[in-house]
Amino acid sequence: MGTFCSVVKFENLQELKRLCHWGPIIALGVIAICSTMAMIDSVLWYWPLHTTGGSVNFIMLINWTVMILYNYFNAMFVGPGFVPLGWKPKNSQDSVYLQYCKVCQAYKAPRSHHCRKCNRCVMKMDHHCPWINNCCGYQNHASFTLFLLLAPLGCIHAAFIFVMTMYTQLYNRLSFGWNTVKIDMSAARRDPLPIIPFGLAAFAATLFALGLALGTTIAVGMLFFIQMKIILRNKTSIESWIEEKAKDRIQYYQLDDDFVFPYDMGSRWKNFKQVFTWSGVPEGDGLDWPVREDCHQYSLTIEQLKQKADKRVRSVRYKVIEDYSGTCCPLNRGIKTFFTSPCTEEPRIRLQKGEFILATRGLRYWLYGDKILDDSVLEGVSRIRGWFPRNCVEKCPCDAETDQAPEGEKKNR
Repeated sequence: MGTFCSVVKFENLQELKRLCHWGPIIALGVIAICSTMAMIDSVLWYWPLHTTGGSVNFIMLINWTVMILYNYFNAMFVGPGFVPLGWKPKNSQDSVYLQYCKVCQAYKAPRSHHCRKCNRCVMKMDHHCPWINNCCGYQNHASFTLFLLLAPLGCIHAAFIFVMTMYTQLYNRLSFGWNTVKIDMSAARRDPLPIIPFGLAAFAATLFALGLALGTTIAVGMLFFIQMKIILRNKTSIESWIEEKAKDRIQYYQLDDDFVFPYDMGSRWKNFKQVFTWSGVPEGDGLDWPVREDCHQYSLTIEQLKQKADKRVRSVRYKVIEDYSGTCCPLNRGIKTFFTSPCTEEPRIRLQKGEFILATRGLRYWLYGDKILDDSVLEGVSRIRGWFPRNCVEKCPCDAETDQAPEGEKKNR
């Protein structure tokens, strides 16, 4: 009993709460429907188990399901790995190259970012994935990518079973006229009758599962190719975005220098091995990383600090002129605002007339920014940021977009 209690820890039981989210519920539901229908169709109506091919086919279906679920739960429960609370660089002088996280009370290690959903700084954060209800990062990047590979492969196999099942069962039941196509579901199959007749309900269920399998193959397959593209360059989705912003900053201020991504090892195979290893444990400790010869450990973090300073310069101060409740798609803000709501899990912020917002980016009908807090706000709140409609605010005339550039940089005119 004592051994069992030492294995099943309270923290592990807490992790089970990750399943109580729309993402895992939908993902596991799709896996369950496609796998179950593929096995039922194979055994009852397409490829009987008493044949060698049918047995191999059934074992392969079970194998796909086990491998998909194994990597899915690995990605969910192993997690990305978090920067230790209160972490500091070994050399205290290096802290000037790092950002400080007030929530974690620690410096952000190279390649780490704070996730608002997880409320922790994540090592080598790629993104927060709603389908696993966890971040994809240093420790689970390989499992997550393998799941993205195996899910489409399993769905392709299942889709083949669904198509062949409907074909063999409807072969003698279809009749074509000049202007009509009739299906006689009562007609018997040429082969010996199955244990359970392939009726209308079975046909509808198989067709529905086929739609799920094909949709999953396309959607998840595209995500897999995106992930492999950045893995072979030893980047994350966030780092790709940082690199694009670096190029934009250099072009905007007409700088002579060029930003070189420090973690690209110069070989796709070497970059691949940074994530996928035979042991299943990724390279490094998630805090220190190998870099190119012409870069150093803080090349990327220095660029991030420059971009943060540039964002403060480019930000625009707005005053709230109408209240906003913080709803995702507000009906009272106009039809265009309602239908152009940002497709993101980033939060919306509640606004009250008279408050001030510092906007850092925006769309045609929406803005994203930080609320300028006053002393009346509780001490535990460090910042409030999110999306809000443009027609709720007006630009402060005295705080229009500044022409001042960060120190040492000249603005492109």
